[in-house]
Amino acid sequence: LDELADPVDFFYGGDDLLPKIEEALAGQHEGFDVRLNLEPEHAFGDYDATLVFFESCSIFDPAIATGMQFEGPPPGAVTPGLRTDAVYTVTDVYPEHVVLDGNHPLAGMALRLHVVVRGVRAATAAEIDSGSVEEPVLAVVKPTAAATSRLH
Repeated sequence: LDELADPVDFFYGGDDLLPKIEEALAGQHEGFDVRLNLEPEHAFGDYDATLVFFESCSIFDPAIATGMQFEGPPPGAVTPGLRTDAVYTVTDVYPEHVVLDGNHPLAGMALRLHVVVRGVRAATAAEIDSGSVEEPVLAVVKPTAAATSRLH
C-alpha cells in the first residue's frame, strides 16, 4: 500500500508499533533488516461489520464529506451501543444519511513489511512521558519503555 521515502522515528516499547513488529526488533541494532508478514489478528484486526452504521444527515454540518473522522460517535448520534474508543470515518454521504465506519482502514488486511533499522538513540524525557516519538505510523496502545529507533 505504501513505501516510505524517509525513515520514521518510533518509540520502542511505547505506543508507536504493533506488538509483532516490536517482537521482531527486540534486541536488534542499527542495520537490522527483516521482512514481516502480519495477518490481520497481528495487525489491525479483522473487519467488524458491526462498526459500520448510518446516521441522519441532520446531525452533521452541511460541509460533511467522505474521509472526515470523529473520535467516538459524532455528537447527536442515535445508533445504540457505539464504541466510544473507536475513530469513525465518513465513508459515504447520501442525501438522507451518512455512513460511518469504526474499523481501522487496514482492518481485515494482512501486511507485508520490510523493516530496516537506520539508527538507535535514547528516548527523550518527553518521549518517555508520552510513550511516543511523534504521530505513530503503525500504532497500538501498550506500556512504555525508554528506547527509540528509526524505521525505514
